[in-house]
Amino acid sequence: MSLSAALGGSLGLLVCLALHPALGTHTKRDYCVLGAGPAGLQMAAFLQRAGRDYEVFERAPAAGSFFTRYPRHRKLISINKRYTGKRNAEFNLRHDWNSLLSPDPRLLFRHYSRAYFPDAGDMVRYLRDFADRLGLRVQYNTDIVHVTLEKDRRAWNGHYFILTNQKGQLYRCSVLLVATGLSVPNHVDFPGSEHAEGYESVSVDPEDFVGQNVLILGRGNSAFETAENILGVTNFIHMLSRSRVRLSWATHYVGDLRAINNGLLDTYQLKSLDGLLESDLRDLAIVKDARGKFHITLKFFLEETNASQSANAIPLPQDDNDNFAMRVAYDRVIRCLGWNFDFSIFNQSLRLSSGSEFGKKYPLIRASYESKGSRGLFILGTASHSVDYRKSAGGFIHGFRYTVRAVHRLLEHRHHGTAWPCTEHPITQLTNSIVRRINEASGLYQMFGVLADIILLKENATRFEYLEEFPMQMLAQLETLTGRTAKHGLFVINMEYGKNFSGPDKDVFFQDRSVGHTEDAWQSNFLHPVIYYYRDLPTEQEVRFRPAHWALPRPTAIHHIVEDFLTDWTAPVGHILPLRRFLENCLDTDLRSFYAESCFLFALTHRKLPPFCQQGYLQMQGLMSTQSLREHGVESGLLRDYATMGQVLEDSGQQHDDQEPVGLPLATGQLIQSLSSNKEEL
Repeated sequence: MSLSAALGGSLGLLVCLALHPALGTHTKRDYCVLGAGPAGLQMAAFLQRAGRDYEVFERAPAAGSFFTRYPRHRKLISINKRYTGKRNAEFNLRHDWNSLLSPDPRLLFRHYSRAYFPDAGDMVRYLRDFADRLGLRVQYNTDIVHVTLEKDRRAWNGHYFILTNQKGQLYRCSVLLVATGLSVPNHVDFPGSEHAEGYESVSVDPEDFVGQNVLILGRGNSAFETAENILGVTNFIHMLSRSRVRLSWATHYVGDLRAINNGLLDTYQLKSLDGLLESDLRDLAIVKDARGKFHITLKFFLEETNASQSANAIPLPQDDNDNFAMRVAYDRVIRCLGWNFDFSIFNQSLRLSSGSEFGKKYPLIRASYESKGSRGLFILGTASHSVDYRKSAGGFIHGFRYTVRAVHRLLEHRHHGTAWPCTEHPITQLTNSIVRRINEASGLYQMFGVLADIILLKENATRFEYLEEFPMQMLAQLETLTGRTAKHGLFVINMEYGKNFSGPDKDVFFQDRSVGHTEDAWQSNFLHPVIYYYRDLPTEQEVRFRPAHWALPRPTAIHHIVEDFLTDWTAPVGHILPLRRFLENCLDTDLRSFYAESCFLFALTHRKLPPFCQQGYLQMQGLMSTQSLREHGVESGLLRDYATMGQVLEDSGQQHDDQEPVGLPLATGQLIQSLSSNKEEL
C-alpha cells in the first residue's frame, strides 16, 4: 500500500495523524511487532516465553496471510526433510526449512506435510496452529497505516514509536519490530511496461495460455515457477532479464534458481523453442499493435518517433536486422521481477531508506538488524536479508528463525539486563564443546558466515564461556551487546564455503573438487568449520576494514577443519586431532585427559601441568602407590630409596615412621611443594 493510498481514504484519519500527541489515548506496549508471518510469530514466541509486554499487529484475519496467496502456484521450495537417520532434534533442524523454534515438539512442520516440497496451504495451517497453541497475543484485522516518532527522554531509546491503524487508533511502543516481509511488486519503468501482467495477478490456469507466445520479464524463482506452470501448453516461452541465470546448486544461495523450477533450462538447451535472453529492460520498449500483439523494440527508436504515429509505424529492430532474436510478436508479457519492502507507512523521520537502488528493496539496517536511522527499530525476517543478501539464508525461515532469536537476546540484555545465554566449562572440555556444536548446531549450519559461536576464555585459560549464534559483524561490540567480557582471548567458530568454489566461471562438479587431507583443509571447497583465535577483541575499524573476502579481521591464528562428504566432523585423526593441536598451540597447554598415574609422572617431569591434571588430580589427595611410581619417585629424588640403605621391613609388620607403606597414599613433603609451585606458575 502506498502512503497516498494509506492516508487518502479518510479525512478523520488525517486529523488523527495531525493531532495524535494531544489525544492522550495511546495503547502502550514495550514491544510492538508488525506482521503475523513466520518472523513476527517467531519473535512473539520469544517475547512471550520471556514474559514481556508485547503485541503483534496483523492486517489479515489470521496468521500467515502471505502464504494464502503466494507462491501463486502453491508449491514451496523450502525443504521438508522428515527423515535424517538421527534423533538429535537440533541436527534435524538443519534439514527442516519450515519449522519455527519452539519447545513444543508438536510444532514441527513434518507433522503438517509429508511432501518434500510442501503446499503453501500447509504453511498457512502450521503458522495458525503456532500462534494458537502458544497463545500468542495477535491483533488481527489491524492494519497499521502510519508509523512516526515521538521524542521522550523517559523512553528506553529516547523516543516512542507511534503507530496508527486504519481506524485512527494509536499505539505507543518502546521498541518496534517490523516483520512485514517484502510485499510490494518490483516494477521497472520503461515504455510499454504497463502492458505487462504482474506475477501477483496473472492467471494460474494453464488453459489460458494454450497456443500462445509468452514473454516473461525476470529470471528468479517466480519467473521460472510461472514458466513451469505453462511450459506444456504454450507455443514457446522467452525469458528476458539483464542478469545471467544463477543456479542455487552452483552458488550455494537458496534464493537463486532451484532445480524444482528449472524445466525451461532443459527446453532451451535442448532446442525446444523456449529460450533465455539478456538485456536491460530500461533499454527496451513494448509496443502493442492493432491486433493486440506485443512487439519488442529499442527505447531510442521510440524516442525518435513522433508520438502521434500509430504503433504500426514505430521502427522495430528487425527492420534493420532481419535475424533479431525477439522479432516475433507475443500474446502475453508477464512481469516477475521480485518484491520490495513497503516503506510507505513509515514517516521520513525514521530514515529507513537510503534512496539507493538496493535501498529501494530493503530497509537500511545494521548487522544487528537494528535500523541505522532509528534506535529501537528492528527489521526481522525476509526484509532483513540485506545483511546477508546472496550470501546466506537470512531471507528464509530456516535462516531468520535464528537471526530473530539473536535480536531477542540483544533486546533482553539492552532493556532487561539479561546477559547473552552461555554455558561455562573447564578448559579441558574445549575440544568436545566445539566438536559437538559443529556436528549438531542448525543455526551455525544455515546462517554460515553470519552467525558464529563465540568462546570467551577466562583468566589463565582454565575455563571458558560458550556463546551461541552471535552476529559476526558485530564482534567489536560483543561486550556491549552481550554483557560478557572478552579480556583473555576468544575463539570464533564459523561455517564457510571455499572462496573459489562457485561463480559464473566455475565448474562446481570439477574432478578433484573435494579435499581429503588435513594439511590441505584450508583449501576445502564445501561447507566446513573455520575457527578464528584472537588474543584481543577486534576493534570496529578492524572489522570494517578487514581483508576482501574475509568473514572477519585477520586473527592471531586460524584453523580450517577439512570438509567432510557426510558433514560429520568426528573423525579422530582427520578432524579432532588437528583441532585439538590447534587449540593447544593457541593456549600453550595440553588439552588431553590423563589417568592419575600419568598426572603424577607429569608432576615429576614437567614444569607446567596439563589442565586436566590441575583440575582433577591436584584437587584430590594423591593416588595409590605402586612399584613403578615408587621407582619414579626415587629416580627424581622425591622419595628415599630404603632398599639401598639396607633397611627392610620387619616380619612383625612394624614400619619406620619415615617409610612410605605400599597401598597407602604417597607422602606429602617435597612432592607437594613441587606441585604447589606448578600451580602458582599456572
